[in-house]
Amino acid sequence: MNITPSPVECKNESNLPERGLALVKYVALGILFGITFVKAEIISWFRIQEMFHFQSFHMYGVIGSAVVVGLISMQLIRRFNIKTLSGEEVYITPKKYNKGTVIGSIFFGFGWAITGACPGPIYAQIGAGFLVSVITLLGAIGGTFVYGVLKDRLPH
Repeated sequence: MNITPSPVECKNESNLPERGLALVKYVALGILFGITFVKAEIISWFRIQEMFHFQSFHMYGVIGSAVVVGLISMQLIRRFNIKTLSGEEVYITPKKYNKGTVIGSIFFGFGWAITGACPGPIYAQIGAGFLVSVITLLGAIGGTFVYGVLKDRLPH
């Protein structure tokens, strides 16, 4: 199993090393992101269940807004050749259709519906004191490990 990705896979990796205090900005941004998740109620198990029961527009509005912001951002990056804050080029890797992605998405959706969390909000849920989410985190880590072991045998 090759753990080191090929250069083609790493085109978006920064060539500038960051260590120590330079990494504090990422922790601060993560904390701010988590607070935003809590305040917007998108880590709420109840809100997620409302979405899967088609009882509320709240989560659809949040997800839809994120998709629109992402679309606009990607178009701006492409059209104006926007670079990173450190001046490096942003390379957007072309994606290929993969039926395994569809199958994986179905499993992801089931896990999301059952646990009330996708990977991002798990940390915010734990940080907000919902310690039962540690079980969800362990499941996500376990699922990632199982995928790593089985990925070469899964459908492409």
